[in-house]
Amino acid sequence: MQIRLSRLLRPVLLASVLVCSAIPLQSPAFAKEQVRIAGLTWPGYGWWQIAKAKNLAPDLDITYQTIEDPFQSFSLMTSGQLEIVSSTAEFAPIGASQNMPVRMFAYGNLSHGIDKIIVRPEIKNAAELKGKKVAVMVGGLPQIMMGIYLEKNGLPFDSVNYVNVIMDQATAAMIGGTVAAAELWEPFSSQTLSAIPGARTVASTADPEWASTGLIADGHFINSNWVKEKRPVALKAIKAMYDAIAWWKKNPKEGNQIIADGLKMSVADVELVLGKDGSGLDAGLYPYTFLQAAQACGVAPGDPPFGQKNGQLFKHYKLTNEWWVKFGVVKALYPPDKAIDCSLLKDLYDSGYRG
Repeated sequence: MQIRLSRLLRPVLLASVLVCSAIPLQSPAFAKEQVRIAGLTWPGYGWWQIAKAKNLAPDLDITYQTIEDPFQSFSLMTSGQLEIVSSTAEFAPIGASQNMPVRMFAYGNLSHGIDKIIVRPEIKNAAELKGKKVAVMVGGLPQIMMGIYLEKNGLPFDSVNYVNVIMDQATAAMIGGTVAAAELWEPFSSQTLSAIPGARTVASTADPEWASTGLIADGHFINSNWVKEKRPVALKAIKAMYDAIAWWKKNPKEGNQIIADGLKMSVADVELVLGKDGSGLDAGLYPYTFLQAAQACGVAPGDPPFGQKNGQLFKHYKLTNEWWVKFGVVKALYPPDKAIDCSLLKDLYDSGYRG
């Protein structure tokens, strides 16, 4: 779901984080509360850049570390070195399986056209994929999307050979014919379709059947131990993120520039993902507003967009947990309270906040 050159689970070298101390210029009683956040180089997590740039939480010291391997981020959260991680939503059952103090508190963004399943021209129907190699991000939502697509078309999910490659390699493999199909995100999907005459899209997250499940989605995760100790601070941080989304919707041009500067990306790349008009509908990634995220959590009345239902986040969790059991990523189905905490959005909603 990305320009995700950097949203891939590929080997990376994590730079050391130097924690510098200085003589305080103010009394510790007035020091800002620290909120350490990590995520990928991904425009869909750029709200934290806006929150910081626009000082939407004046009494918080919000920092955002770019860490390209989500498992590294969740490891740091487990050891108490991070408070919030923005990542893809399929990690929730994995965290539950390992008893991590990690809880998904909200849907973040919905892939609405960014992700596609593309087949080579010689593949005339899904049945012809049997026994073939398909490129996906193994252990990620793209693998689940491919598995669902196969089953919807009468093939067992394990009737293909899943090849774990990063996106530029997946595009090369499609062009070279070493894989028959791939789950690709922008800009790689467009590049593949342009480079291979006759290649075609057989599934897109913009299709109503995929959008209604909310399958390919970002999530926001919080350190449950930190919440127990600093719940008011956690609520302020979450509110700042949703205030940033609301601000971006009214100021998309400036907001995209802030995100580009903060994540060291080009504005064009940010616009390719988030769009230019603030609607969330003119590109391929749709950011949930506070109210929509609260509806997805089942703590506010009404249904989220795209045909999703109230409490959709829990349906998503059940779906991903079931698929990870199929793929052998986790061993069992885990209760939602080991993975999800919607009480934070409920507190904000009950306080009268609407984003």
